Amino acid sequence: MKRAVVLFNLGGPDSPEAIEPFLTNLFADPAVIGLPGLLRKPLAAWIGRRRAPVARDIYAKIGGRSPILEETQAQARALESSLSDTRAFVAMRCWKPFSDETAGAVAAWAPDEVVLLPLYPQYSTTTTGSSLEDWRRAAKAAGLTARTRAICCYPQLPGFIAALAANAKETAAKAKGGVSYRWLLSAHGLPKRVIARGDPYQWQVEQTAAALVERLGIRNWIVCYQSRVGPLEWIGPATDAEIRRAGAAGMGVIVVPLAFVSEHSETLVELDILYAELARECGVADYLRVPTVGVRQEFIAGLAGLVQDSATRGRICPQRHSRCGFAQDQ
Repeated sequence: MKRAVVLFNLGGPDSPEAIEPFLTNLFADPAVIGLPGLLRKPLAAWIGRRRAPVARDIYAKIGGRSPILEETQAQARALESSLSDTRAFVAMRCWKPFSDETAGAVAAWAPDEVVLLPLYPQYSTTTTGSSLEDWRRAAKAAGLTARTRAICCYPQLPGFIAALAANAKETAAKAKGGVSYRWLLSAHGLPKRVIARGDPYQWQVEQTAAALVERLGIRNWIVCYQSRVGPLEWIGPATDAEIRRAGAAGMGVIVVPLAFVSEHSETLVELDILYAELARECGVADYLRVPTVGVRQEFIAGLAGLVQDSATRGRICPQRHSRCGFAQDQ
């Protein structure tokens, strides 16, 4: 049986010229801005133009482009090597390769089964939900009729937690003697109103944190959120605020990217450059950042297990989360 696995991620600009259209695509997503298309699309184009100069400065710090496609392709090849009769494809939401291109490639390969695997461990309507909806549209247009299963989330996947914990232990081994550290378990933030509508993302992030804390056996830790944009009120506490708090206490910090599985601007720039600089300014005694799980064997093995067991998945979110990804897939 031929099996196709489609890995989903946000994508990132592959050149300075791609930055503005990437941003426009991001804000044109109805899962991000819930206005009618006639209003959303011109607004997205305006936001893209306005934010592009700042974004170019950000990406200039890492060579003018995002490495997320290459990182995701490496994960796809590693996953292929862990599964028999399987080919892994990559579909990005906001930049190339888009779902239309990937759906065409999957249809041409003619698999017997398709497994949709988001590289977002924690489900949100703004990430996984949006990607899966766009895939269904593209797959229909491509005439893809193979049996399809979607994996909505895996916040406590043992392989994911084991890989993250292994990276955390390797980073903590670099800690300075005589310095007390606070662990900042940092995830991408969301506006509070998204969570209020029933999105389970924050609850799932907390499940990841609980599993990681238990595995590491740490005590001084807090879940926090980064990458806030716009005027809306976002879930917190904010990662930068926690860095300032640690500095005021004369502590060091170990930052763990809790919801990212590959390196990109939010890790390489926001965490490694901007927040490291903030830590120095605020008197943080030491600043350490844990790498993302990437192609660690534990993580890839965990993903392979998800693919093999995709037919037996079940709902994990409490019923109060009405926009649970499993419920939406039924």
